[in-house]
Amino acid sequence: MEEKFKIQVPQVVLNDLKNRLEHVRWPDEANEAGWKYGTSLPYIQQLTSYWLKSYDWRKHESELNKLSQFTSKVDTILLHFVHERSSKPDAIPVLLLHGWPDSFYRFHKIIPLLKDSYHVVALSIPGMGFSEKVVLPMKKVGDLCIKLMKSLGYEHFISAGGDGGSMISLQMAQHHPDSLTGMYLTDVGYPDFSTDFASLSQPEQQFAGFVQNWWMKEGAFSMVHATKPQSLAYAFNDSPVGLASWIISMMSSLSTGEEIEKRFGKDDLITNIMIYWVTETIGSSMRIYFTDREFNTSAPPLVKSKVPAGVAHCPWDAPLPREWAERKTNLLYYSELTRGGHFTAWEEPVIWANDFNAFVKKLTA
Repeated sequence: MEEKFKIQVPQVVLNDLKNRLEHVRWPDEANEAGWKYGTSLPYIQQLTSYWLKSYDWRKHESELNKLSQFTSKVDTILLHFVHERSSKPDAIPVLLLHGWPDSFYRFHKIIPLLKDSYHVVALSIPGMGFSEKVVLPMKKVGDLCIKLMKSLGYEHFISAGGDGGSMISLQMAQHHPDSLTGMYLTDVGYPDFSTDFASLSQPEQQFAGFVQNWWMKEGAFSMVHATKPQSLAYAFNDSPVGLASWIISMMSSLSTGEEIEKRFGKDDLITNIMIYWVTETIGSSMRIYFTDREFNTSAPPLVKSKVPAGVAHCPWDAPLPREWAERKTNLLYYSELTRGGHFTAWEEPVIWANDFNAFVKKLTA
């Protein structure tokens, strides 16, 4: 049974946040560091000043509350989600799934573009945002998604997402293929220990080389999350600037904070950070990596599902050759988007929506 939900952050939480932002103890920084060592000190000081003096959470809270939000218990776990029903009774249901370090907020610009043509559900993954602070491997999150959608009256639906949302979709396609009409993804996993590198095409080998290089330069966060997440949780749950610097550092991978700010805007970046802060879910969100690693150690690797897939390569993200998409999915539709990165649904919502519609048109032809 879904129950109406409204975001209402107590004022005492906002007052406490203001006090913490006013009393930051700043670290030093190496000379001419830029973004070489992680989040730039001048950048995070500038963002903190804006957060403290200009950003208005109540304004964004009000905007988010214009979305039809609900909670529902599935297998005793409280799930938070947006649910916008189309006026067309026979519209296709679509489940939107975010990853880390974003939230259901990834889709706040997409939902208005889709809700006339589709029944749209955007989930807060358990342990993140306004869902219950329960940590599950992606396979079990997928099981919950199937049950949630059925409870809403959707026996069959399209799953769409990126990052962790892609992994959940692939798990559902593996274990519940008859429930998915299709899936639309902006990444489909990366070459790892289970990959037969000798079988890779030249574009796939270049992709694997890129991922290996990225992992050496940028992948430490994933290793820490998967091994010592609690050690980070104390700092990020206590310091809003620490939380912001970690999230901004991850979102600006392959780029800089100044660059992603141009693509998202300060308010959007801070609102996403605020969702983690007011729900105190940064610790549980990082533990997902630990839990998923433990689960996957004994679970068999995913194999290609029969579920038709659309895969979009976003130019500001890692290279994603068509051959790799074909290797990992039952590829029906592949596209090279003109703009967008790891969070294209958020960065370039019109481009994402148009491409998603093109996939659905081919899927239903």
